[in-house]
Amino acid sequence: MPLATTRRAGLVDQVIDQMRGAIAAGEWPVGRRIPPEPELVTALGVGRNTVREAVRALSHAGLLEVRQGDGTFVRATSELSGAVRRMCGSELREVLQVRRTLEVEGARLAATHRTDEEVRKLEELLAERDGALAAKDWAGLVERDTAFHVMLVQCSHNTLLAELYQGLTEAVRASITATVETDHEDDHVSHAGLLDAVRDRDAARAAAEAGGFLEELLERHKD
Repeated sequence: MPLATTRRAGLVDQVIDQMRGAIAAGEWPVGRRIPPEPELVTALGVGRNTVREAVRALSHAGLLEVRQGDGTFVRATSELSGAVRRMCGSELREVLQVRRTLEVEGARLAATHRTDEEVRKLEELLAERDGALAAKDWAGLVERDTAFHVMLVQCSHNTLLAELYQGLTEAVRASITATVETDHEDDHVSHAGLLDAVRDRDAARAAAEAGGFLEELLERHKD
């Protein structure tokens, strides 16, 4: 683990920065347990209290989650996505409504601005997603489905929209996980029509497809 021994001044802030860097770089992936306290103490060259303060601060920021008796887990990759997850909590409908707002416009723009290489990447991701569904690999399905939606919005070539959506990645992943866990195998939404519309550069149909499947999910998970 590439953590450096800290200087004595501002120890807690330095430890926070290094731990945040490990999370952002993917060295500590979302959902995984971080190294135990004794290992962090040794790697960083600080005391237990310093490590505990850093963990407490990152937990408050939403990046880490302390589970008593089980360890500390990565919850989000940034303060923004952590804040979104705290705000949304279990409110699946709210996440789906925000997704609908961003993904409909993202799909519309993607149909107009996507490149051939981006279409090939979308095709690859969708094939992997559908393969995971057929194999009942639910974790793989969540990851490939999340990657497909992130890539689709990136194909809009609207930098701000893509950055906003990227900041919501953990909330999007959580909403996909929730729908995967509650939907029956035959009820999972197909994205073939959405991909076809983007491939055909049909902006109106792409927007309708994106809005349609999210409306379907909202209907399934209404109060």
